[in-house]
Amino acid sequence: MEFKEQFKELSTELIGKSKEQAENLIKAFKEANDEAVKSAIEEGVKGAEDAFALKLKEVQGQADAMDKKMQENKTQMEVKGDFLVDAIKENGEAIVKAKNNSSVNIEVKVVGDMSTANLTGDEPRDYNFDIVAFPAQKVNVSDLVGSVNIGGGTYTYTRETGAEGSIGAATEGLSKNQIDYDFATVDVATDFIAGFARYSKKMRNNLSYITSSIPSMLRRDYFKSENSIFNGVLEADATASTEIITGKNKAQMLMNEIAKLEDADYDTNGIVVRPSDYMDMLKAAKDDLESAVTYEGGVLRVAGVQVLKATWLTANKYFIGDWSRINKINTEGLSLEFSDVEGTNFIKNAITARIESQTALAVEQPLAIVFGDFTAV
Repeated sequence: MEFKEQFKELSTELIGKSKEQAENLIKAFKEANDEAVKSAIEEGVKGAEDAFALKLKEVQGQADAMDKKMQENKTQMEVKGDFLVDAIKENGEAIVKAKNNSSVNIEVKVVGDMSTANLTGDEPRDYNFDIVAFPAQKVNVSDLVGSVNIGGGTYTYTRETGAEGSIGAATEGLSKNQIDYDFATVDVATDFIAGFARYSKKMRNNLSYITSSIPSMLRRDYFKSENSIFNGVLEADATASTEIITGKNKAQMLMNEIAKLEDADYDTNGIVVRPSDYMDMLKAAKDDLESAVTYEGGVLRVAGVQVLKATWLTANKYFIGDWSRINKINTEGLSLEFSDVEGTNFIKNAITARIESQTALAVEQPLAIVFGDFTAV
């Protein structure tokens, strides 16, 4: 085996050894390789004896200081003088140059465990390209009502408002009963509910998974706005309830509303409450109204009428009645369009996404829908 390879093996064996163990290994190595050691020294110092003699004392002092430090930390054994053999062999040329100018430093680097700190830059990542978006509302007003499409901007319908006279039993020889009806025409003007988002072409190209989610977010927020506007129309046009909570719970108030509507020949096909009120009724169901309030398959019913959750409705408020008597009027249905020439988009490399609809809500028969308050006293 070559002298240099043997010396590398010795260097490996010295790691972690005590001072006494290291000295024994070095002594055995020198005895086994006495001629090779002398040859290495002679080869390394050839032409540089004077320069090395001047530096030997300084290097020896550095090696002594290193040995003392490693002994205090008890981490690794650094052997002083005999490492000079390999240093001389490996750095002979530098030693020769040393007699003219610079000093020679022999450095032994401490080897440590590798960790993520050894990596320059970011670690590889796995990306989820589905946007974790905010949720849409539980139910929209447009899910509950009918829909009418018109060609212009105004929808006019005729509502019966009353009558004079009556129909009755006919008596022979007498005039029969006469009745006349009163009507009113009602105009509903449609208008735009709209909004837009603008983003750069670079964002579209570099972050397409984000820009591809913008349409669904715009639709979600459009319906939140439409629900808020239509809720205001419902509150203004529906019939105000006369029910109070005193001596009742919420489910009992709703059953009284159903009774009044049906007494007036109107159907009741839906109840809308806020989720917190929905849960309040579930709490009372088994205690007080087990036969009238049911919860099966995730559906709550009061006297057989389904209760729906709507976050566009204020807490403690409710709508109940026949939703077929309400229509959403559409002059222009919901549309989503994109433009790269709108405004300054062309020169700024931007894209505009616009969502809009020209629409309105018509509460065609206010008596068929009731707006109530669970806190009324």
